[in-house]
Amino acid sequence: MSPLTSSNPQPGSDLIVPAGPGLREGMVIPAGELLERFSRASGPGGQGVNTTDSRVELVFRPATSTALAALSPTARDRVLRALAGRFVGDQLVLVASEHRSQRQNRIAARLRLVQLLRDAVAPPPPPRRATKPTRGSHARRLETKHQRGQTKATRGRVAPDD
Repeated sequence: MSPLTSSNPQPGSDLIVPAGPGLREGMVIPAGELLERFSRASGPGGQGVNTTDSRVELVFRPATSTALAALSPTARDRVLRALAGRFVGDQLVLVASEHRSQRQNRIAARLRLVQLLRDAVAPPPPPRRATKPTRGSHARRLETKHQRGQTKATRGRVAPDD
């Protein structure tokens, strides 16, 4: 299941992070660990733009989360290191205001948190193993260079016929 179609992005309930790389059984973040704040969003919205609090700030504290405490120490450290640049104090704040409805913005912020956590907990890709070009590809490259050089060597000024 794709994290963008998470099994439970419903506002006000526990947040379920589906299983994936680095997260074999998935993860459940209790609703009590997620704080939502609402404010008025800027931008288009018609008559309701100045009256509805549709902008959502989703606040999550990874360092004190019981869901992250259930992870292995290496996975927990990987998550905290990956998200460190996004912290405001000791908390992760995600803002969603792209939709006109508060409910859609709440879902968008929760899906964004799911994606961030999945990306953060995934192990790094294996290092690249350097390889040499094969003997055949090396010979083909040199032959192509030689042919191109021959083509260019035939170019030049035309000698006058005397």
